[in-house]
Amino acid sequence: MNKLGRGHRDKVQQFMTITGASEKVALQSLKASEWHLDGAFDVFYSQPHTKSFTDTRHLEELYNRYKGTFTNSLRQLDPYADMIMADGISTLCNDVQVDPQDIVMLVVSWHMKAATMCEFSKQEFVGGLQSLGIDSLEKFRERIPFMRSELKDDRLYHYHSIFFYLVASEKFKEIYNFAFGWAKEKGQKSLALDTAIGMWQLLFEEKQWPLVDHWCQFLQARHNKAISRDTWSQLLEFARSVDPTLSNYDAEGAWPYLIDEFVEYLTENNIIQKGGHHVKDWGQKF
Repeated sequence: MNKLGRGHRDKVQQFMTITGASEKVALQSLKASEWHLDGAFDVFYSQPHTKSFTDTRHLEELYNRYKGTFTNSLRQLDPYADMIMADGISTLCNDVQVDPQDIVMLVVSWHMKAATMCEFSKQEFVGGLQSLGIDSLEKFRERIPFMRSELKDDRLYHYHSIFFYLVASEKFKEIYNFAFGWAKEKGQKSLALDTAIGMWQLLFEEKQWPLVDHWCQFLQARHNKAISRDTWSQLLEFARSVDPTLSNYDAEGAWPYLIDEFVEYLTENNIIQKGGHHVKDWGQKF
């Protein structure tokens, strides 16, 4: 890549960061599209990709590094003996230089198809790393920017091809919906309000929905109950389809009652003026 001009090097790096592809694949896709990024994304996402080779011995070593340590007698009694629990995940985060509270750990868990927050079974951990082509801490650290990019708002990619726009849009939606089951307590159908608010603040920090703070304040003031899966999923559709000024909000639409009450709360408190005018200047975030 040293022989490339600066503009081409920048495109290769951008392509690798967004797609997680190797330098070789990035070069092939960009050259096939005559160095147009939008065309390169079309080339990349329209091709089947084989998983990067991973060494099963190295995966086993990583798993053993983070799983709990028990004697054989205790292992038979403890159903979590072979799980990677909070302490192991904290050590992993330290090793890959990521804060345990960083939202990218949600994306890691999504790739691992983890059933519960702060827990990885051996199958989840090893299978997730294999799907990401990771068998070392160095590779894990290298994949962090790619996993972080998977959270970016679909609207941030409007300058790329429509194909990539749709890929980014669906990926964020998958991660968002995964977060509900991942974050709720075992055996519960709903998500605890404090947990839901924390997740929304992290997720919409990436997506930059201007009304997220008002939504959280409304829930604490008026709702103060657990959040259903329907409300969780419909809020994303609301944030995507309804303008922050509510100028295109349809009161006859099939929104959950909680979202309708939120709209009333915004107008009652003069946060949104009737007619779709916002009291404050939101800038260009959304």
